[in-house]
Amino acid sequence: MLINVANRAHKLCQGANSLTCIVAALCLTLSLSAFSQDSLPQLDLDLPLRLDFSGSWEKDFRRSDNWEDELSRTLRIRQESATRQQSSPGSSSGRSALPISIGNVNLPRSRGRGANIVDLARLAEYISRHSILDIIQTRDEISIERNGEAALICGVEYKLQQTFANEHGVEVCAWEGQQLIFQITLPDDLIIIHRFTVSSNQRVLNLLTSIFSKGGEPFNLIQAFNKYEAPRDEFNCIQTLSRGQVCSQAGTDLSTVLDDF
Repeated sequence: MLINVANRAHKLCQGANSLTCIVAALCLTLSLSAFSQDSLPQLDLDLPLRLDFSGSWEKDFRRSDNWEDELSRTLRIRQESATRQQSSPGSSSGRSALPISIGNVNLPRSRGRGANIVDLARLAEYISRHSILDIIQTRDEISIERNGEAALICGVEYKLQQTFANEHGVEVCAWEGQQLIFQITLPDDLIIIHRFTVSSNQRVLNLLTSIFSKGGEPFNLIQAFNKYEAPRDEFNCIQTLSRGQVCSQAGTDLSTVLDDF
């Protein structure tokens, strides 16, 4: 568009008087102004630009940690550290509290040490059981959906955001550069941290899950996901009062299906 306007002004000035050239230049200036106002997007400086996490993601088991292998490695490191320093076992006095139950993993509560590393590893394995992630991202918000679990939702602002809080725990999220971080604090000083990163070409997603108990050393588990094209649903379904659930093949107008009943 800009090139066409400039060419027309140039042709008008060829062999024309100065007044014609001035009018042509004025028209070109007005055209440039209108184009810049109507066609260029406005950038909201209050909302930072984020990498695109959106899409369907499938776990790459070959490049993801195996929780049992990671547990063995962690135990070996701790055993080597224990041989270098002596630690006296603390006395566990007082009444024991009910355990924390997440899925099929029960973590004992105590006033002394936190949960042992085996329990943390089993909890990490349970939390990381999902092989598919669906991520929806807009200019203002990102939502990470996992089958059978509540979605992890965070805005794109710079500030720390509290997304959930009740007597069972508190969930907050924040951005560290282009990394998206969720921290879930549960009773008895149990903390779960998810750290999401995506590659520059938006084809590989990495998730680092760290679990802490009473401020001790964390158990870390890394998962890798590859983007894939999720298949379209074969059927479209609606719930009706008179006929219950009515389904048709994808692409079919459901109103014609209802007319056939």
